[in-house]
Amino acid sequence: MIDSRVSDDGATIRRRRVCEACGERFSTLETIELKLPMIIKGDGRRETFDARKLRSGFDRALQKRPVSEEQIEAAVRAVVHQLRMTAERELPSRRVGEFVMAELRKLDHVGYVRFASVYRAFEDVADFREVLDRLEHDASVEGQLPLLDEDRPAPERKKR
Repeated sequence: MIDSRVSDDGATIRRRRVCEACGERFSTLETIELKLPMIIKGDGRRETFDARKLRSGFDRALQKRPVSEEQIEAAVRAVVHQLRMTAERELPSRRVGEFVMAELRKLDHVGYVRFASVYRAFEDVADFREVLDRLEHDASVEGQLPLLDEDRPAPERKKR
């Protein structure tokens, strides 16, 4: 082996090698293959982790929201990274949902509330209000702008 370099994302290693038989140089690209945990669904079924389902959940929650593809991909990678870091062989789907909610909360509060309403099976408006109140409180503590501006009139709807 002549040289090894880790890629920018840390997921692959490029190695420069020399053939012992003929002396020719060549490169190999090695990818680390880590097994993700099996997901235990609410009804007890076990499924292999599917990153497409994860991405689909983010896409539905963030539909028509001002969040870039790069931000969504980064959030998906962050959830996958968290799954790997658990070092568990099996993980309840609820835990995966919590990871997703944490990432959505950082990305977009509307997407977070959308996901939470389905994930936590909101029953009524009080459930929404509780989540919104918590977001408002946390945003004021962090110095962010409020989600709902009570003093400002609602935007006028277009008449048809």
